[in-house]
Amino acid sequence: MRKLTLSELDTSRAQMTRRRFFKSAGGALGAMAMGSLLSKDLAAASRSVAHSGDLPHFPPRARRVIYLFQSGGPSHIDLFDCKEGMKTLHGTELPASVKGTQRVTGMTSGQKEFLVCAPIKPFSARGQCGTVISDLLPHTAGIADDIAVIRSMNTEAINHDPGITFINTGSQVPGRPSLGAWTSYGLGSENENMPAYVVLISQGTGKNPGQPIFSRLWGSGFIPSQHQGVQLRSSGDPVLYLEDAAGIDRPTRRRMLDDLAALNEMRHAVVGDPEIETRIAQYEMAFRMQTAAPEIVDLSDEPESTFRLYGDDSRRPGTYAYNCLMARRMAERDVRFIQLFHRGWDQHLSLKTHLAHQCQDTDQASAALVTDLAQRGLLEDTLVVWGGEFGRTAYSQGGLGQGRDHHGRCFSIWMAGGGVRGGVTHGQTDDYCYNIVEDPVHIRDLNATILHCLGIDHERFTYKFQGLNQRLTGVEEAHVVRAILA
Repeated sequence: MRKLTLSELDTSRAQMTRRRFFKSAGGALGAMAMGSLLSKDLAAASRSVAHSGDLPHFPPRARRVIYLFQSGGPSHIDLFDCKEGMKTLHGTELPASVKGTQRVTGMTSGQKEFLVCAPIKPFSARGQCGTVISDLLPHTAGIADDIAVIRSMNTEAINHDPGITFINTGSQVPGRPSLGAWTSYGLGSENENMPAYVVLISQGTGKNPGQPIFSRLWGSGFIPSQHQGVQLRSSGDPVLYLEDAAGIDRPTRRRMLDDLAALNEMRHAVVGDPEIETRIAQYEMAFRMQTAAPEIVDLSDEPESTFRLYGDDSRRPGTYAYNCLMARRMAERDVRFIQLFHRGWDQHLSLKTHLAHQCQDTDQASAALVTDLAQRGLLEDTLVVWGGEFGRTAYSQGGLGQGRDHHGRCFSIWMAGGGVRGGVTHGQTDDYCYNIVEDPVHIRDLNATILHCLGIDHERFTYKFQGLNQRLTGVEEAHVVRAILA
């Protein structure tokens, strides 16, 4: 055996001081001793608040959120924001006084004409509340008394990637934590066998393929990565490797995880990297999900009435209707934040055909989810949000009635349950559905309102990063939309 040189001995002594030896040994012994307790301890840790113990700040009205995100920019003019005068304005030039000097996208900025395009389908007053909703959404019209429609949403973003990043993370620049990750960080999970934040994606028939969806939209940014969203797959096993390899039974897998946790704890005792603790927690969550996830996606216990309610597509994994049904099943099991991303709401061309198809994909299942939650007594503490990153222009892109471009100055969303008053509308746009004239609601205000329903004061909810107390709603003003709250 080769003898160590004096230099190597000095290096070894420097790396293993007496204090460091006992610190490492203590960490290892402690980790091994707690092996059998890891599952419960880590589940409890996932419910704890890392930054403070004062959340929620006040009694919440919602315990969970289901966010039905319609990626691409649904046309508020054709769905929720009806102006009777648009029929007579159809085909006329959008006045310069209405269009203003704000920028438009490069797809229409060079057009010689900006011809007003009226809604492609009639609108009618719905429910006892009389909310006006397009004939394109007959099922949503049926829940008019349960939803609050905000017609004065607005954003600075005019292109998809900055727009969808902005509304989901509070910044047009990628890299910040998502709304769901903030929620997981603040409130943790009430189900120790499933992540606090789960994501499902579907592709619409309105425009195929739709705009790409990036995993950073449900990322954790600078907060611990255990709070990032977990995407369930749309075909095959919802999560890969749900079954143990041949020859590995559950007790063996448990012992393997305990030994791995002990090694990770030893390393954490040396370097103190918080991501090591996150890694341990994720291994434990994966172990528990091997039992929980298959049960959630097993629809054999659903009666035929469920599939009639959501539509035949709810039997097919990967469809929007199926994902809405999954959202209800996860809400029943107290998953904290469930987000559906549905692609295809980007009708630059073939407006009449593609928008109609997109509504057929989503209308019945969206309404069914609200109805189903209400019937099961879950709507009162589940906040449902429906909307996209921006709206569409009142003027046509291309020939009259051919399509609509992106529009961030005003657009519509709806919310239901979890502390929101049903049967109300909020905000108003001008006669061209182009500018807001009453009660503007910025996307920061929307996020502040969602947090408020969960019992969180957005101004006090912070995470220190790069020397600053960062917030989901940023440093600019954001207000809770109290007019729509119960």
